[in-house]
This record gives sequence, structure tokens and C-alpha cells, in this order.
Amino acid sequence: MAILITGGTKGIGLGIAERFAAPGVKVFLNYAHDDSAAERASESIASRGALPHLLKRDITRQEDIAQLVRDIANHTDHLDQIVHGAVYPYSSRILSADPVELEKAVALNGTAIAHLVREALPLLRPGSTVFFLSSRGSKVAIPNYAAIGAPKALAEALVRYLAIELAEQGVRAHTVSASMVLTDALRSVFEDAEARAEAAAASNPMKRNVNEHDVAELVYFLASPQAEMLTGREIFIDGGAYVKPG
Repeated sequence: MAILITGGTKGIGLGIAERFAAPGVKVFLNYAHDDSAAERASESIASRGALPHLLKRDITRQEDIAQLVRDIANHTDHLDQIVHGAVYPYSSRILSADPVELEKAVALNGTAIAHLVREALPLLRPGSTVFFLSSRGSKVAIPNYAAIGAPKALAEALVRYLAIELAEQGVRAHTVSASMVLTDALRSVFEDAEARAEAAAASNPMKRNVNEHDVAELVYFLASPQAEMLTGREIFIDGGAYVKPG
């Protein structure tokens, strides 16, 4: 088995990487910065008997996406899963957003999933599954979240189109949307991230927040043969938070 996870060295991405890590599994971890965190992630994956590969590439850039896939092809002839979890955590009101930063956010949070799958298409095979990690900000206007939420809405639409095209070769595609998970990315967007997380947990019907392990278990199931006839869906994991009024 071989899996690629963008943003795979921290947070939800790392949780997914650790869930799939098993003896002999090739785990490709893409990241853009924080080499120390990447090394710790690699050690965690290796401790489970898997074969970690750290790939430092800026996938806001088309040429880096192409090189990323070439790097992977040097180690495997297939990918069983692609998980796009990397996020460009640019916090701003939309009308005051820096144009350059906004374009980078749209590239990583929005269109990168399409470019990544197109480049990796020769490595996909029947049974492979593509995942995009999204959030509630793609549906509602959260203050200072526009550069993340709006591109994620674009990526969700792209996943639906990808699902139809990929089905021709037996490949599936999903969006997984989690309610609040307290990650480094969230902390970089909101100064009061801890307080927000506490409030979200208190109001959640399950009386706790979703964590990276919850998301990892869902992705693991959706990638399994038991979910063979599920594709093109947005699956929410939220403990019931999104069905409550208010």
C-alpha cells in the first residue's frame, strides 16, 4: 500500500498518516515548512513499521506539484490513497486581503486538488481513493476565514467532478468535512482558537470536539473495500454539531 498526504506532518494529516501506517506501507508526507515537525512525523510513521518519505514541496505552485509526483514515482508505481489536507492559513477579511496571499490561498485551498490528481493519475488504480479535507467555513461566512473557506467550496465542487471522471477507472473521491479540530493551522488563523475550541466542545451534542483520530478512522473506512460504492460525497464528522440550530 502507498498513501500520499499533503500537510501530512501535523494535525489531521499526521493523524491520518499514523492510522494508515503499518509494516511495509509507503507513507508519503508532503509539507512546506517546519522541518523539525516533519522529522518527528517521520519517526512516528517509522515506529509503526511503515516506510516514511518526506517530500518538502510548495504545492501552491504547479511545477512543485509535478515534481512531487515525480518524487513519488521514484519509490512506487501506484498510490492507493491521496489525501489533500494541506491548508494555506491566511486570515483576512475578503475586501482587505492581500492579492498575492489570496491567490496562494486559492491555489492551495482550492485548485490544488485538481492539479494533484491530474499529475498523479498514472499512479492511481482501481480501488484508489482521493480525499479532500474541508470545513464548515466552505458553507457559511466565518469572520476572517474567507481565504480558506471560499477556496474550499471550490475544491468541494471539483471533487464532485473528479468523482465522475475517476469512476471510469474505478477510483473514488470524497470530501471529508470535520467540525472544529484544534490544530496549529487553526491557531494560526484565530488568536482565540483555544477559547473557540472550548466553546465548540461545550455546545457539541457529544460534549467534545472532533479530533484528528476521529477523522483518520473515517478516512480509513472510506478507503476500504467496504465503501466501494461510495464516491463523490461530502461526509461530515461533527458529533452532531452541524444539525443543531444556531
